[in-house]
Amino acid sequence: MEISLIGRESEMRTLADFLADIPRAGGTMVVLGDPGVGKTALLTEAAGRAGAGRMSVLRTVGVEYRAETGYGALRQLLTSSPATRTAAVRSPALAAALGFQHGTITGDLGHERLADEVVSLLADRAGGRSVLLVVDDAQWLDRASADVLARVARLLAPGIGMLTAARAAHESFFDHTGLPLHEVGPLDAAAAEGLLVSRYPALAPRVRQRLMADAEGNPLALLELPTTLTGVQLAAAHALPPRLPLTQRLRAAFASRISALPAATRHLLLVAALEGSGNAHVVRRAVAGRCGMKYWAAAERSRLVHTDETTGRLEFRHPLIRSAVVELSTGEQRRSVHRVLAEAWTGVLEQRAWHLGRATVDPDEQVAALLEEAAELSAGRGDGPSGVAAMVRAADLSPDGSARARRLAKAAYLGATLTGNLRDVPRLLGVARQAAPGPDSLPAAVATSIHLLNSYGDIDTAHRVLSGAMDAHRPRHDVVDATLSDALFTLLMVCFYGGRADLWPAFDQALAKLTSPPELLEVTRATFGDPARADAGALARLDAEVGSALAAADAVQVVRVGIAASCVDRLGPLEASLRRIGYGERASDNVFPAIQALVLLCHHAWFAGRWDELRGAARDALELSEEYAYTLRSWPAAYLVANVTAARGDFAAARRSADRMDQWGGTRRAHTVRHYAAHVRTLIALGEGDFESAYQHVTSIAPAGSFPPFNRMALWVLLDTVEAAVRSGRHDAARRHVHAAREAGLERTSERLHFVLLGAEALAACSDAEAKLRFEAALSVEGRQRWPFELARIHLTYGERLRRGRAPAQARGHLTIAAETFTGLGATPWADRAHKELRACGGSVRGAGAGGRGSALTPQQREIAHLAAAGLTNKQIGERLFLSPRTVSTHLHAVFPKLGISSRAALRDALASLERI
Repeated sequence: MEISLIGRESEMRTLADFLADIPRAGGTMVVLGDPGVGKTALLTEAAGRAGAGRMSVLRTVGVEYRAETGYGALRQLLTSSPATRTAAVRSPALAAALGFQHGTITGDLGHERLADEVVSLLADRAGGRSVLLVVDDAQWLDRASADVLARVARLLAPGIGMLTAARAAHESFFDHTGLPLHEVGPLDAAAAEGLLVSRYPALAPRVRQRLMADAEGNPLALLELPTTLTGVQLAAAHALPPRLPLTQRLRAAFASRISALPAATRHLLLVAALEGSGNAHVVRRAVAGRCGMKYWAAAERSRLVHTDETTGRLEFRHPLIRSAVVELSTGEQRRSVHRVLAEAWTGVLEQRAWHLGRATVDPDEQVAALLEEAAELSAGRGDGPSGVAAMVRAADLSPDGSARARRLAKAAYLGATLTGNLRDVPRLLGVARQAAPGPDSLPAAVATSIHLLNSYGDIDTAHRVLSGAMDAHRPRHDVVDATLSDALFTLLMVCFYGGRADLWPAFDQALAKLTSPPELLEVTRATFGDPARADAGALARLDAEVGSALAAADAVQVVRVGIAASCVDRLGPLEASLRRIGYGERASDNVFPAIQALVLLCHHAWFAGRWDELRGAARDALELSEEYAYTLRSWPAAYLVANVTAARGDFAAARRSADRMDQWGGTRRAHTVRHYAAHVRTLIALGEGDFESAYQHVTSIAPAGSFPPFNRMALWVLLDTVEAAVRSGRHDAARRHVHAAREAGLERTSERLHFVLLGAEALAACSDAEAKLRFEAALSVEGRQRWPFELARIHLTYGERLRRGRAPAQARGHLTIAAETFTGLGATPWADRAHKELRACGGSVRGAGAGGRGSALTPQQREIAHLAAAGLTNKQIGERLFLSPRTVSTHLHAVFPKLGISSRAALRDALASLERI
């Protein structure tokens, strides 16, 4: 299929049915649609199929500037074939109408006669072959041809068909009243994306999404808009303009309807287009004294705009109409409208600042300052793109070089920390340094360090840039300085990824300079920076921050609370908020928080045993990280995926991931990334039964018997360290490690760590009696089912100890639970070990789940399955649960084998059957 017909399968089936019916019944079909929607492409494809089927095809097309030429289109139609031309010349009436000989055709009777002559001519010349008349752009047919062809359309006999295309609701001489109509709408999202990928395969994903949003399914716009962008814009290396320019073809598609309107209506349209939000009250104030809202009706009749009856908002029927209105105006007209809109928005700082910024040509510090204030307001409420755009415009209008440099640095900083415009950071900072050479400002230092960490730089360089900028920050640090707070959060993450205690004093010194440090910064320093030493006070303060975050609208704030909560197992309450940030409507604008939210969801899903969900969220996070060049942020997601890969037995893939982490982390002194690799290798070795290697890998993270300062990973590998020590014969090391965990008070840190510590104590116990006591204590912890992988490991080790202690009946129960849980998780090596132990004590496994078919479904899988059974699409389910459609699809593919079905259609019965079990 031609790429221009992607997504038009339904329309082509309709046209194929119409063509197939022509020999038997003849008839007419009128294809209606907006400009650029693909009517001509459909007619061309239909004509090609008709010709291939041995039909005679005659074509004509209306031409706008020839609309007054008498019989021009009819002449083009009948002379498009030598046979019909010859026959037309022989008809006195047709010959006179088409200018082949002198004669007069008068009024309706004359047109009726001409229509009869055309039908007779076609019937006579068909010679046994069917005839298809193709009439494109019927809205521009000349009056005489339109009248004749409209009559022909109603006279067609079997063997003759007419296929006509016209713009919907466009004034025309061609009367299609009562004729069969087929309206062509915009492409759906999947087809629009397929069309763009086919024609422009190298488009960056976010650019593709922007083009799809602007085109709204219009094929002409999808094919033409990319040609207006530069190479760096197509690759997403530079930000796209707020309004994409139109090509000549796109402009022409809408220009005629706009240009034909009264001047007052065109002015009103320009005001509405530049106002942008559809606020009728603002538009009315802006046009007061020049024109009234009554002129809106003319544009409504032309189907250019409409008024939403529910909200009263003024809306353009397509974004390209708005663009055409703007492009058909002059620069001075646009600036004049922006000035009156700024006055109309008095009292709303951001809107007033933006319109003044567009109306101002020469540098103006007052307008620049207003734009800077607006940028900070936008960024503060999570609207990163508006914040960056306003800050760049403020820099453009800054008369002073130092102010220009400062504002450009702020724009770079907002791009790096919020919108994801990381590739634009070097350019903005380069221009800033040219405007005012000298030491970098704090925003520039934050942007520079983030760019360094995600490109060619290393941890120590980024640390030096940030800590140096904060040392130079004068006067005494101000608690309301949002930039300083962001700089400290950035330095905290630098210290974390560095994974070395010697990096943290610079952070502590900077934090100590604050007279009243932000609560969340202090809490994060304790619970995320050094969780093994987080006291009860810090944990209580964190719980308060989690509670506050549940009502917060600021994505950055929620993510930062999530980071503070991640090491001490308090992400559960934040899950819904993190889904909104990762998958919500603003995720494409605020990319950096979206990546962080997705990684935090992965983190929570790892311990919760929702590994299919983890892989889906990680895939989305990795794609965003790659697209926006946030390499550093990709490693936590890659690490968690590698953990799942190792636990499920794909050891080769897990090793490759660990190798990549080691290589990247080693060259940049990012020790935490190397710790990720060591944990992946630990899980591989445990899965393979190579306990000596497991011990060597896990103790490279933290030596047995210690929880080093600022080493979060030591808490993650508590159970791994003790198991590797016990199974490699290092019982003293295992007991030292358990003792160190007790000394650190890890049982008070979180319920999960309490549960894991009890299990680790049971593993390290000297006697069977002590082991039994500890195992039973662990397996009586309330809510232990929330951590299925660790729970299954404890059941497995308890069953192994019972079997060796010659208590096979008791062992079988624990080993069965372990085998079934591991099977549900897909942790094949661990399930195989449990099966082996079961066989050794004469047991067997009942099936895929502890309770039979379907028991391995997680609560989220059950919810997704019920929604799918109710008929919701993957997209609708994702919108309801704040998941991506691909994540929903991944869940369903995991659900089908658990329910013993192979298709979506069988879900309802399978779930109903499950409820009866």
